[in-house]
Amino acid sequence: MADANYVLTQEGKAKLEEELHYLETEKRAEVGERIKIAREFGDISENSEYDDAKNEQGMMEARIAEISRILSEATVVNTPKRSSRVNIGSTVTVSMGGKERVFTIVGGAESDSAAGKISNESPVGAALLGAKKGDTVTAVGPTGRDIVMTVEKIEH
Repeated sequence: MADANYVLTQEGKAKLEEELHYLETEKRAEVGERIKIAREFGDISENSEYDDAKNEQGMMEARIAEISRILSEATVVNTPKRSSRVNIGSTVTVSMGGKERVFTIVGGAESDSAAGKISNESPVGAALLGAKKGDTVTAVGPTGRDIVMTVEKIEH
């Protein structure tokens, strides 16, 4: 995600700061202790515990660097208290083919489709931005099929 313009809600920024704090304090100490214990097993060239701990340390340090970069480059948006249009941070209830779905529009760095948080850059998120209650919008899905949605409710 080089050269990306990160967009975060206040909630997303707080979650990333919390994760960064946890990784830099508790997790770093825990992994350091695992490496220290694994070293005591002897020859580190054939020590799988040591290799695992070093791999975990590498992944953790990469995540710390990624979070730090996101936080330093991100634009934090405040959700308007009253708006009749869909914005980043809005929770939108839509009707899709007779089924009701609820999405929260967030920046790409905090999207989590399992939790109903979709990116403002995703086809559905981009189509919903700026829509009003009662609007029907169309997004092109990953398979090239049109996704038709009617905005039922907008919450901020």
